[in-house]
Amino acid sequence: MAFHFKSLALAAAVALGASGCVETTTVSSGLNRNVLIVNNTGYTIWRFYGSRTSTNSWEEDILGSRVLSSGSSINIDFNDGTGACMFDMKAEFRDGSSLVRNNVNVCQVSSVTFH
Repeated sequence: MAFHFKSLALAAAVALGASGCVETTTVSSGLNRNVLIVNNTGYTIWRFYGSRTSTNSWEEDILGSRVLSSGSSINIDFNDGTGACMFDMKAEFRDGSSLVRNNVNVCQVSSVTFH
């Protein structure tokens, strides 16, 4: 699934201390902004957000009406037309809890796994 950002809406980021709960895999070339998001949390991700680190708000829910079950993955194109490589990502769960990964260089990683 490819997604291109459309707006700067939604409320300010709520960071949850999730150190050690996210891993990234690095690629060696280019400015490809396609990133495989892997859900290994044991829970379904109900909403997923990504926004440039230079903004103070989350973009729209990338999943829309879909969810990302545990053990599943989705390919997201973070190319928003600005040339930005640094993004923050937020996975939200049904109970309102979330995992946040800050400062992900989408030009250098091929996947991000939420644990």
